[in-house]
Amino acid sequence: MIPRAARVLLVLLALAANAAWAADKVVVGSKRFTESYILGEIVRQTFQDAGIAAEHKQGLGNTGILEQALASGSVDVYPEYTGTIVRELLKREGNPSLAELNAWLAPRGLKAAVPLGFNNTYALAMREEQAQRLGIARISDLAKPQAASLRLGLSHEFLARADGWPALKAAYQLPLAAPGGLDHGLAYDAVAAERVDLIDIYSTDAKVGRFKLRVLDDDRGFFPKYDAVLLMRASLDPAPLARLQGRIDEKTMIDLNAQVELDGASFAEAAKRFLAGGAAAARSGGQGFLERLFAPDFGRLAAQHLALVFGSLLAAIVVGVPLGIAAWRWPPSSGVLLGAVGALQTVPSIALLAFLIALVGGIGLVPAVIALFLYALLPIVRNTHTGLSGVSSGLRDAALSLGLTPRQSLRHVQLPLAMPTVLAGVKTAAVINVGTATIAAFIGAGGFGERIVAGLAVNDTSAMLAGALPAAVLALLMEGLFGAVERWGRRALRIARAG
Repeated sequence: MIPRAARVLLVLLALAANAAWAADKVVVGSKRFTESYILGEIVRQTFQDAGIAAEHKQGLGNTGILEQALASGSVDVYPEYTGTIVRELLKREGNPSLAELNAWLAPRGLKAAVPLGFNNTYALAMREEQAQRLGIARISDLAKPQAASLRLGLSHEFLARADGWPALKAAYQLPLAAPGGLDHGLAYDAVAAERVDLIDIYSTDAKVGRFKLRVLDDDRGFFPKYDAVLLMRASLDPAPLARLQGRIDEKTMIDLNAQVELDGASFAEAAKRFLAGGAAAARSGGQGFLERLFAPDFGRLAAQHLALVFGSLLAAIVVGVPLGIAAWRWPPSSGVLLGAVGALQTVPSIALLAFLIALVGGIGLVPAVIALFLYALLPIVRNTHTGLSGVSSGLRDAALSLGLTPRQSLRHVQLPLAMPTVLAGVKTAAVINVGTATIAAFIGAGGFGERIVAGLAVNDTSAMLAGALPAAVLALLMEGLFGAVERWGRRALRIARAG
């Protein structure tokens, strides 16, 4: 049974999150690859230039997460591709016109608008010298015997999409075995280092020429058109975005991607240059590490990270301590309670977040806080149980003999004596949550994980460190803070015993 205080706390957290989402602003989403980040920034800045408050929720994972975000109202608009909409969202075939596409989307309360002007199709690529040596120029050539030993490095989404590897393999009757997934941001370096031989790419990727890759011809026309559009809720007015229609051709998009992936510009900088005068604007060098570390978003990310950690930790204390007391007071229940909170630790974080997104019907703060709350329960429940079990029964009997009730004995004698052990559990939960909170960026909850995810998308070690380092420092500070509180508690207990 969850205590009433805990239920009230969780409701307040949910209401606060919903109030944040319901603020009078447009929420722009993006997927977890360079181009989507850039386009999301262009859309956000275009809204702001029109005097409309807008927020960019970056790197929200795959199509399924963004579909859920649109349906729940957590996101209002994000850049998408017609082929993905047709095959992934609508489970249809063909290359419909925009009017036909919108007729299909209308029952879902969605619409596609503002064609941006370029087609970014999927393709397969491999090292030029290897392709020449093996005589591979088309996707159908992958069925040749000499291609059987190729090592595949395909992205997770491409492996799962309706228009991805399983359907492509069937269409071309390829004998190649299904590979493990590889993040798109790491694939180019992996193929250059010869750790993999064949990767899936986007036709507007900036690294194809730099890494001297051969793009295999889709000789059976498997891939549909992937015209870039903005997928949005039907209630959103696209008029402020009309200036973007047809402005981004394939060359411009490749150049924008290159500014980020090759020149070290930020997503916001590339978007700002484009809106100011086109992607051909003069490029500046990449930021130094200290500039990235203490970029203008540092305060916002720190506040979001602390809100995630302390919000979930407070809920875990309110729920975990009573559960630990219950496990101690009724020993037959201890195995079940400790086993249940222990089992929660074994659930992979991404799987838990996906389940909670479906459960709460949205992305962002609420599912992230609930996930962190569940992960924080085990050390608090276990240490509360252990601390109370370590208090001698003689002290309890002495308290009862002085006229205290069992509840008074617990509150005034046993819990104070067990408090150092309880605080140690709280400290452990806090430190764990600081690190685990970084994955909340995958569902738009912000925090320093936002930098890590963005850095992973472009394989930028400096960007990843700019997120990982403050998270690590925050974990050390958290450990020091709770360690000091724990020492103060032990000292106060010794003084009380001596008195």
